[in-house]
Amino acid sequence: MDDQSHDTGPDSSYRVTADELRQFIERFERLEAEKKDIAEQQKEVMAEAKARGYDTKVMRKVIALRKRDKDDIAEEEAVLEMYMEALGM
Repeated sequence: MDDQSHDTGPDSSYRVTADELRQFIERFERLEAEKKDIAEQQKEVMAEAKARGYDTKVMRKVIALRKRDKDDIAEEEAVLEMYMEALGM
């Protein structure tokens, strides 16, 4: 049997690995492009909100708070209140 007639040698393994690696890289690159598009859309949303008179800095804080657990927020607010009282604020 001729070993060159089968794709089981080191060259075929390398070829499969290279193809798979290329696919992973290309998928990642497509996701990067999508992420860039989404970031641009987010900027447009904030620009529109700002043009309508909304405070985008506060909006970003609200968005960040919505991602967090309510118990964590309550604990942080309690500590903040305690610190502010300690400083006479």
